[in-house]
Amino acid sequence: MVVTASEHQNHNHAVSSDRVAVLLMGYGEVESYEDFANYNEQALQLLTAKFAPVPTWIYPPLAKILALFDLHEWGHQHGNFISPHNQIFENQRAGIETHLQEKWGDRVKVFKAFNFCAPFLPDQVLKQIHQEGFNQLLIYPLLVVDSIFTSGIALEQVNGALGAIARERWENSEITESDPVNSSGDLGNENNDATPASPKPLALQWPQGTRYIPSFYNEPDYVQFLADYVEQTIQNDLAVAHLPSQIGIVLMNHGCPHKAKGFTSGITESEALYEAVRVQLINRFPLISVGWLNHDTPLIDWTQPHAELAAKNLIDLGATAIVMMPIGFVTENREALLDVAHIIESVRKKHPAITYRQLPCPNDHPAFLKMAANWANEQIEALLNPQPTTANLVDHETYQTTVVYTPHSHGGDGHSHEHDHGHNHGKQHHHGSHEHHHHGHH
Repeated sequence: MVVTASEHQNHNHAVSSDRVAVLLMGYGEVESYEDFANYNEQALQLLTAKFAPVPTWIYPPLAKILALFDLHEWGHQHGNFISPHNQIFENQRAGIETHLQEKWGDRVKVFKAFNFCAPFLPDQVLKQIHQEGFNQLLIYPLLVVDSIFTSGIALEQVNGALGAIARERWENSEITESDPVNSSGDLGNENNDATPASPKPLALQWPQGTRYIPSFYNEPDYVQFLADYVEQTIQNDLAVAHLPSQIGIVLMNHGCPHKAKGFTSGITESEALYEAVRVQLINRFPLISVGWLNHDTPLIDWTQPHAELAAKNLIDLGATAIVMMPIGFVTENREALLDVAHIIESVRKKHPAITYRQLPCPNDHPAFLKMAANWANEQIEALLNPQPTTANLVDHETYQTTVVYTPHSHGGDGHSHEHDHGHNHGKQHHHGSHEHHHHGHH
């Protein structure tokens, strides 16, 4: 398609009315104990299936069994614990939106989606975004590393939801056969015939543009934020009673299975994050270890050392205080709260004289919300002000008076000729969309 100068101006004018929906994505956690089984079943299907050989028929009964363990842990062991994750995530959404709207105004709005929690499942939220008239989408998993267990399941759900919206638009006569197909690769009937039974009115694809923020494990401001937070905690709380060389720091990453059916498991990025934070702290605090928050899944080879072993190892090296800092999570959740509390309790039984500090995730810290918004600005800019395509850069008159011949060979001799006739005889030569193939001699 060739865009004339006047059309390009109209395009620029249209772009100014574009609106970007930022889809901020997180896991979500149950707020009612009655939702445990449903939550676990979805998690088994989307997460566990990526690395554990669990047959699908066992998902429902296994989810109910796991719900009993959850009920015991949350209800009995931790005094009717309710996860603060969802409320913190809402605070993060609102804070990021405030920063973005200071720059972009109402052309940008931030929506939240949870992988496992209605009414904020990705398909539900994307329908809302579509209904509100947003035509650009920034997919933004607020998750530290890019892996099949984080952004991978987010993209799986988003793509499924976009495919469903495309099918619905097709059924409602909103798109034509020239529009992009759904996620399964067809828009047609049961026989996978993509040719529609009747003409459909013309409409643009939705969304018209998408961008994606994969991870921020290597963002310098995030690394510095984590290091500064650890150091400030030590200076304010531990420096008086403990020498720097006696303070053990466990930097906790999300545990990863070593085998994930060929998918990216997140180990490489997590190790890089740990190393980057360690470098910022090592000269002042030499006792530092990664600690992986693994799941107790049988027959699975998890990352090591797990957080409990990491703490014990540092104590063996002379630590008199242990700081447990989650670096692989930015939103407080059951793992960062209950699992770490269990670890500290277990280690304290053997080492009661040690001082322990459990640090929170970045959560809605103002500095974190500001940097998280800044990471989105470049992608929003790209959506609102897209670069012209190659066709836009071609001189319109020259393009229409140029005949381009495709390479062809003569009798298998292996040589080809390309002819570019840029002649202009005072009038434009329109050749339509077909190519001229010449066989034989000129």
